[in-house]
Amino acid sequence: MNSTVTPTVSASERSSLIRLSLGRGVLAIAWALAFAAAHDPLDAVAVILLVGYPLIDAVSSLIDFRAVPDGPERRVTAVNGALSAVTAVALGIAGTTGSAAAVLGVFGIWAVLSGAAQLAVGLRRRGPVLGKQWPTLISGGLSFLVGATYVAKAAGESPSLDVLSIYATGGGVFFLAQAALLVWKARSLP
Repeated sequence: MNSTVTPTVSASERSSLIRLSLGRGVLAIAWALAFAAAHDPLDAVAVILLVGYPLIDAVSSLIDFRAVPDGPERRVTAVNGALSAVTAVALGIAGTTGSAAAVLGVFGIWAVLSGAAQLAVGLRRRGPVLGKQWPTLISGGLSFLVGATYVAKAAGESPSLDVLSIYATGGGVFFLAQAALLVWKARSLP
């Protein structure tokens, strides 16, 4: 039995999803570069960047929420957006403590939960019209696993925030790959 859903997608919905994936990919990579340069020490600039990253996800979720029809995918997208907004506040608080462990723990929990949401949305969009969503599914699965690793590292001897730039770069690459796949699928449709 095939449990995937084959969505019917209008050209404007597909175009919106392409722009959203492309924008998220570019912003994630730009954030990674900025955070790599600014996170040590964990000062005001680093905290602003920490707060900004989940806010990018929250805004992206809002845009996605408005573009998809009512249903389970839309509800998951709304929950993910709210989770990202709460995470932005939690990272701001954790960042002001100056504790890399606190920041890494909050980021890790968010990565686990948002990765699970990304997997759920990717599974709902797996139909051939949207390119099977492999980059989204892989990214969501990796986010889940890496987030669990970050939570464990936060409790360890010497937690480091260096890994967050790597995480964001990886996510950015997967969003760009998803955008490219969507463009390719759009060109192959009648």
